[in-house]
Amino acid sequence: MARAGLGEAWRCLFANDFDPLKAETYRANWGDEHLREGDIWSLEADDLPGLADLAWASSPCQDFSLAGGRAGLGGGRSSAFWGFWRLMQGLAAQGRAPKTIVLENVGGLLSSKGGADFASLCAVLVEAGYGVGAVELDAAAFLPQSRPRVFVIAHRGAPPSALRAERPGHGHGAAVIRAQARLAPAVQAGWIWWRLTPPAQRNTQLEDVLEPDDAALWRSPAQTRALMDQISPAHRRRLQDQGPPLVAAAFRRIRVEAGRKVQRAELRLDGLAGCLRTPGGGSSRQLLIIDRGQGLRTRLISPREGARLMGLPEDYRLPRAATAAFQVIGDGVAAPVVRYLASQLLEPLCAQAPAQVAAE
Repeated sequence: MARAGLGEAWRCLFANDFDPLKAETYRANWGDEHLREGDIWSLEADDLPGLADLAWASSPCQDFSLAGGRAGLGGGRSSAFWGFWRLMQGLAAQGRAPKTIVLENVGGLLSSKGGADFASLCAVLVEAGYGVGAVELDAAAFLPQSRPRVFVIAHRGAPPSALRAERPGHGHGAAVIRAQARLAPAVQAGWIWWRLTPPAQRNTQLEDVLEPDDAALWRSPAQTRALMDQISPAHRRRLQDQGPPLVAAAFRRIRVEAGRKVQRAELRLDGLAGCLRTPGGGSSRQLLIIDRGQGLRTRLISPREGARLMGLPEDYRLPRAATAAFQVIGDGVAAPVVRYLASQLLEPLCAQAPAQVAAE
């Protein structure tokens, strides 16, 4: 999805994923000429061709997620970053270090282990000669889905003055500012407050990405009643106050009430879907609650609707099974956010030279 967001001006040199399902999805959309399926630790710098302007890495987020075990960079899955970094070091030793690196992850990266993981990440980048900065962006600025993500952007050499700010600005929320303040002085010396122009106001709502009602697969009245019974009294009042016409997203969470674990259906009534997730680790697919004046009906968000919520084109190929499709979608990066970063920072950093990308 990073490749989809970068667009046709970029040429891919190399791509890697160890997940067979995601690798197959990549092949379905881009072919397999540049794809190497397998563990990143099995690769060597010689496996990566050419001299890339950009290396983009999105290591698995479970160890950073606020909902996960918070094992950090040393955890089993997110240690994929160190496999990626080993390759970057190998390229540097051959004089082929990429000019720019982007590392994408969940917001928990900024606070994982009290900020120690983020500090380690920034330290290795600065020690390797990169200036580094981070921005936190929510896909809700572009799409009707709440999906905040952190993007660490590192660049070799002095970036144009127009791309750096003297103080925090757009994309530098409180979590980024706190994380930067915890860095060692030597790392702070290499910090860059990237200058971003706020995007135009989003003009789409959740309803705009939905299939027509007569093409949807609706849940039974009994299933709808069961879902309504899981809504807390406070959310039920909000639902009643909203009234028809109504399109709301609902997602189930386990909450502790009076010392007991209770499954609750929590609602979004602000025209956004909640953050799409993979259908594992206790997370379930989001549902829709719709009332157009003939009574409440409910259904699951479809894979194609999920793809639209990620900003993917209609012809983007997904696995046929819904669970597999959401396994891909839920771990992805919203394509319009990538396009925004490319236009605002990545392409200017490449000085409008013919661009190519090595993606992980």
